[in-house]
Amino acid sequence: MVHKIKAEINKVYFINKYTLVHILNGTGSIQVDFNSYNNWKDKAIFLEKGQYIKFLSDDFVVRFIDFPDDIIFKSKDVRVLFKHLISLGYINFNQCKDCKSFLKSGVFNDNMSNLIDVSTEQWFWQNPFHANKDEYQLIFDVKDVIDKEYTNKINTTTLIHHLSSSNNNVQHLVKDKLGITINKLIHNKLLAENKKEVAFTNKSIQEIAYDQGYKDPAYFNRVFKNSVGQTPKQFRDAFDYENRDAFSQDLIELINLFHKEEHSLGFYADKMNVSVKALSKKVKHKMNNSLGQLIRSQIIQSAKTMLAEDEPVKEVAFALGFEEANHFSSFFTNHVGVSPSAFKK
Repeated sequence: MVHKIKAEINKVYFINKYTLVHILNGTGSIQVDFNSYNNWKDKAIFLEKGQYIKFLSDDFVVRFIDFPDDIIFKSKDVRVLFKHLISLGYINFNQCKDCKSFLKSGVFNDNMSNLIDVSTEQWFWQNPFHANKDEYQLIFDVKDVIDKEYTNKINTTTLIHHLSSSNNNVQHLVKDKLGITINKLIHNKLLAENKKEVAFTNKSIQEIAYDQGYKDPAYFNRVFKNSVGQTPKQFRDAFDYENRDAFSQDLIELINLFHKEEHSLGFYADKMNVSVKALSKKVKHKMNNSLGQLIRSQIIQSAKTMLAEDEPVKEVAFALGFEEANHFSSFFTNHVGVSPSAFKK
């Protein structure tokens, strides 16, 4: 099934099937499972059942492509797209001509299996964790066990019993390639699911604690607060799932309107009639992002648009409020990874 939408700002889109989210247009940030990501135009994001996505500005146009289970599970390799480790599974269209050809054709029913195949090949080519295929299979075996057993209070030792590889091999491989331990992967999974239960259900905190494998709700509260910085009740109130969040929309509109002239946090705090500290805290709680990052992301997106239209670097710099072109060049290079001149080529 394929459907194209103009995404509503801050609306929670729940993923009920294995889905490719093709971002056709849009600036600013997206949020997936309480993590915020920037600069996702012209990328295909792969999401599995049980995840959600939010769009934190009002100009996103996206296409959702749902895949039948029989296509998804025909090969273990497809896990690299949908089973996220420490970031999103995605394909960069600028590097994948075959992916582009499938998505531009607009004909999916007969090509879904092929689209998955070329996307999987592209992911391995991108090789975000610098591993070989055998290493990836073992890493994703670990992820499969975590996804199935996380409520059973597993740890590294008990997880190893589900695998055929030795303890030292698995632990070293995960730490070396992902930069985090197996126990941290387990913690991240449990925390994400705890947050979903708190944010999206009407269950009592006590019910959630028991459902997530905790014997003592008070201990669940302490663990949650230590990890999130808020109690479960505070987190539920701040996420405000049932109501459209005018705060986020108002702030994004301000940044869209003034980011070319105003880069200071104080300006936006004044416009929102709060202190910088209060605004920064609210942005962190409501949008899981920093105020500075929201401003920088919009500046970068505007810069990319103007550079793509072949405007001179110096004019782009001045249009975006930089007094010196070299300051803009340093800013752009630090955040994008290439200089403005190189980006134009």
